[in-house]
Amino acid sequence: MPVNGNAIFIRGQDRIDNVLYEACYPLARSGAIMTGHGIAFGAGTVINAIATYKGSAFGIGLRTEAEVTLAGESIRGEIEGGGDTRLIERACGLVLRWAGVDSGAKIRTTSEVPQASGLKSSSAAANATVLATLRAIGRDMEPLAMVRLGVRAALDTGVSITGAFDDACASMLGGIVVTDNKKNELLKRESIESVVIVYVPDRKAFSSQTNVARSRAVAPWVDMAFDLALRGEYNKAMTLNGFLYTAALGFSPEPMLAALEAGVRGVSLSGTGPSYTAFAEGESIDKLRAVWSSYPGRVIVTRTNNAGAFTFK
Repeated sequence: MPVNGNAIFIRGQDRIDNVLYEACYPLARSGAIMTGHGIAFGAGTVINAIATYKGSAFGIGLRTEAEVTLAGESIRGEIEGGGDTRLIERACGLVLRWAGVDSGAKIRTTSEVPQASGLKSSSAAANATVLATLRAIGRDMEPLAMVRLGVRAALDTGVSITGAFDDACASMLGGIVVTDNKKNELLKRESIESVVIVYVPDRKAFSSQTNVARSRAVAPWVDMAFDLALRGEYNKAMTLNGFLYTAALGFSPEPMLAALEAGVRGVSLSGTGPSYTAFAEGESIDKLRAVWSSYPGRVIVTRTNNAGAFTFK
């Protein structure tokens, strides 16, 4: 199934269901150390799926790398800088179970994506781990099947409320995606070229701790934003989404208003915060960078990522 180029609408027959219950073929292993690497990317939000289970996200050029080495009898993860390793351990374990491989593993991840910032660090870590584990065992898997496996790991470990299928698709496939997270279905994907400016405040916000009731209170208006995204009006969609969720989750709309005053056409709270992302071009790049740099925290200037995740020896 192609994923690059112009907008692609994914029909129902392309869905890969029940990936964890596919026929498994044990791997013939010689006892040699087997190591794989995978790289996936962070993402920004167009539509947060918590209110309606329908979402949209876009890949950004901040990467997460995972290294998986088959060894021992247990699966042990390590995150550079520290952090909860349950997600990457579960993702690795699900791949090994799918493949019928009876082995432990050592997982190590490094990342440019700030944790608990709304920039999809969990989706990137799960995707990179799935890719690295597949590389280590010498197996292939269809991209959306990999995404669904990572989503299963996120739900199993409680790091996500919806499984974040939209975020995982943007991280794995690149470009901008529109999804139904309840069905784990990719509705639309297309490439998008833009500078992306990210404001990361000096605080963290974990998706699993977000106020779901408040988010669902704004669901009718989030549906309006989602319809805009389906029509390709991403700037309007993400800006409407941002104002809705800043109100629902108690974040300040000031960074968004400042971005609009700087000439940016699309800006939003990313995920459940606390970061904000904006599509910028021309003079608005330097203007917004200067404004957001005056706030506590840091500013990252990157670009959209259309190539998606990859692996190497």
